[in-house]
Amino acid sequence: MPTKTDSQQTYTYRDYLQWGEGRCELIKGVVHDMTPAPSRIHQGVSARLMRGIMNHLVVCRSSCEAYAAPFDVRLPDADESDDRITTVVQPDISVICDPSKLDDRGCRGAPDWIIEIVSPSTASQDYIRKLALYEKQCVREYWIVHPVDKIVTVYRMTEAGGYGRPEIYSVKDRVEAQAVAGLMIELEEVFES
Repeated sequence: MPTKTDSQQTYTYRDYLQWGEGRCELIKGVVHDMTPAPSRIHQGVSARLMRGIMNHLVVCRSSCEAYAAPFDVRLPDADESDDRITTVVQPDISVICDPSKLDDRGCRGAPDWIIEIVSPSTASQDYIRKLALYEKQCVREYWIVHPVDKIVTVYRMTEAGGYGRPEIYSVKDRVEAQAVAGLMIELEEVFES
């Protein structure tokens, strides 16, 4: 598998499928290595978020589906074939409400809601590169969860297009997920130790 130091080469989803081992993402054809395994705190926050989301989706009989990493989200620039897609990410949590975007390989197109849980080695990816990518791809709602500082930064797509001013929540707050009707997340439960 190539590394991000192979900056002269532009890779596609076809290349990505051949690598097999190790976790990485492609953003505009550039390889971005991922940490070998998230920390225990990261995994706990992810599991508690998924449990809350999944419970709500089941109880409300929602048509939305939630997936935890590793789960490939292919983000085409237009209508190019999968083999030519140059952006494939693995968000910590993806919620997709349009079943036509789902296939055996994961999701093709923007999920309705993406949650990234910050790790020290991925902070700039989550706050800069992925924020710009998800906004451009029209992901309706993007949460960046900081498990150490116990804060959540929420970006929501505006009617005019693009993300509005971020909302920042702390451990004592309840956050409404606008991408999934009626879902409230208690951050105290998410950040419990």
